[in-house]
Amino acid sequence: VGLLIIDEIHLLGEDRGAVLEAIVSRTRFISRFVQAENKIKPSNGGKVPELTRIMGLSTALANPYDLADWIGIDTEGFGVDAKQGLYNFRPSVRPVPMVVHIQGYPGRHYCPRMATMNKPCYSAIKDLSPNKPSMIFVASRRQTRLTAMDLISHAASEEDTKTFLNCDSDEYIEAIANTLTDDALKHTITFGIGLHHAGLTSKDRETVEKLYLEGTIQVLIATATLAWGVNLPAHLVIVKGTEFYDGKLNRYVDYPVTDVLQMMGRAGRPQFDKEGVAVIMCEESKKNFLKKFLYDPFPVESCLGERMCETINAEISIGTISSLSDAIGYLKWTFYARRVRLNPSFYGAKSSEEDDIEDFFLSVVKDTVDKLQEHGCITVEESEGTEVFVGGASLGRAASNFYLQYQTPKQMQSGTRSLKNILAQHASEAKKSQDVTKDAFLLGNAKTSFRILRIQTLTTKNVVSIYGIAKILHSLSHTHEFNELPVRHNEEELNLELSRSLPWGYDLSKVSWWMEKQKGAGKNVLDIMLDPHTKCFLLLQAFIFRAKLPISDYINDMRSVVEQIPRLLAAMEFVAEDDKSSAGNFELFSTFPLVRRIFNCGVMPDTPSPTNGPSIKLSNIQVVRELKKGSHFHSWSLEIDFNVFMNEWKKPFSKKANKNTSGGQSVSIILGTLKGGYLLSKSSFTIPDSVKDKSWKKHIKLEFEWSIAETQSGPYADGQVVILRVVNEFVNGCD
Repeated sequence: VGLLIIDEIHLLGEDRGAVLEAIVSRTRFISRFVQAENKIKPSNGGKVPELTRIMGLSTALANPYDLADWIGIDTEGFGVDAKQGLYNFRPSVRPVPMVVHIQGYPGRHYCPRMATMNKPCYSAIKDLSPNKPSMIFVASRRQTRLTAMDLISHAASEEDTKTFLNCDSDEYIEAIANTLTDDALKHTITFGIGLHHAGLTSKDRETVEKLYLEGTIQVLIATATLAWGVNLPAHLVIVKGTEFYDGKLNRYVDYPVTDVLQMMGRAGRPQFDKEGVAVIMCEESKKNFLKKFLYDPFPVESCLGERMCETINAEISIGTISSLSDAIGYLKWTFYARRVRLNPSFYGAKSSEEDDIEDFFLSVVKDTVDKLQEHGCITVEESEGTEVFVGGASLGRAASNFYLQYQTPKQMQSGTRSLKNILAQHASEAKKSQDVTKDAFLLGNAKTSFRILRIQTLTTKNVVSIYGIAKILHSLSHTHEFNELPVRHNEEELNLELSRSLPWGYDLSKVSWWMEKQKGAGKNVLDIMLDPHTKCFLLLQAFIFRAKLPISDYINDMRSVVEQIPRLLAAMEFVAEDDKSSAGNFELFSTFPLVRRIFNCGVMPDTPSPTNGPSIKLSNIQVVRELKKGSHFHSWSLEIDFNVFMNEWKKPFSKKANKNTSGGQSVSIILGTLKGGYLLSKSSFTIPDSVKDKSWKKHIKLEFEWSIAETQSGPYADGQVVILRVVNEFVNGCD
């Protein structure tokens, strides 16, 4: 990589900033390592050139030298090259000059204070932007509706209800309103006021954006996320309130100053305006704070400390860090280290003295390593000296590869082990479906047919299979990945109502009636419904069983949850492979493709196979023993030719959970034993979509441990038996 460009680099101080900081720090760290390894020398006695040039763009900053030094600009020299590439402009420098009005409003309580701002909003539009587009930013979807209704009321009181509508014909705007699905938007759009938030359908949002850009509607009321998304400029921007409700903290908190600056930045349209106008409406006590930071350059602090475990774990997993001293050395490349030296008290260091800084870095690294070791992400080995060596573990690699919080893989491991124990006890007792003729599944010679004792279609209607699917999704729902799923005011009642209509309940009680249960301490059901993990599990069930959601806000919540499942499911399967030699794994790894099938193509657990579906036939089945290279031991494998005949079958349209899922039909083949449910081997592949009315063939080689197969495969009345399970996306599969 020769050039790395980062926009909005001042977002280092926000939640996402830790990822940005890790990327840039790793880029420079590796760049210097490669330079040293290749012995690249400075040209003309100057500085060694950076292998990757980094360019950062941001708002005006109070500490630009820290940021510049971090991305590789010489900020301390006095030569010709000193500070070359550093440009820091005043906040007032912008393509269209902007006038800012800051207004304070009394009142301790949020909702009444918001209501008192509606009349000043109307007055500001009439005074400052009577004929030009105006945008009002509010904190919630509910506030978009309330604000719009109040603006219509104030316009009606002046007997000019269409003041914000620039349309010659009422029939035109009525016709457009009839194409919209949101009832509130249908009403407000006829008065020239548009709403824009994540609860609207994409078609409704596109319609509103088009009407606003062409000038048919003059006012757009939006949630703050619009400031970062669609480029919709305005002459006047009103920020109505500088707080939002944080579901995790259960209270109102201030917007980050970067968000307020971004909203204000929408004011002033190049080529149309000579100046823009921004009106900030806030609680009275916050006026002076906003004046300070809106007119002065913005200080950026690091938030890497909040994601230190994930960052260090990722570096250990890829081998960048192998000891505590490596970790401290890595930290020195970060923006975090620069800010600790200049603002030690903010980060918890004693002082800016070098010894105190070194002690602080050591304590941070030790604390991080302890947490990672506790959660099984790394291994730690102490040497005879003072050095401590660290190495990656499978749980740590899962966190790094699948972009998880460091606590999540251990939670996944706990969930899979619990399910595996249950499957090992009960799976063999489950009622199997009828045998089918070998001719339906076998091709080839008599030897192949002789090896197959019998073939059964796979049923997922039994209680064990349904429980397995539900348990996996319940475990995923209760990981740290969903800690911040919003549970809004009064949603606990809605969650309780939703749980009563769903087949698995909120705690698996509806699908685990056949198991012996241990009574735990009673907990208030409404407290359970306030848990974001409970809401997550309910939303997953609502997606699977196409349940009616109580309010439109849940649509977006469900989408955000469901989109993460393919990644988390792959991570859970990766974690489970660490225990693949233990009992119960055959049924466990058979359940993963069933869950994946639900989310990839909407096939429910009990959906019957299509009668005109593709034919699957196996041929040339043989067990092969080979001598391992450089060893006296043998390796064993089961080799199969997997044949598919499409029979002119067309893949039905399905709404995928993950739009990025590659095309084709997923097939999983699992080899295991009936006794104890031991996993011997597994393989997954995809039949490409290009295979339409043709046949398709793949040779599969499943390597396995002969000793496990021999000890766990019988003896039964039929001899020693192992199971080959085939699970296809649109065929329920067979044993």
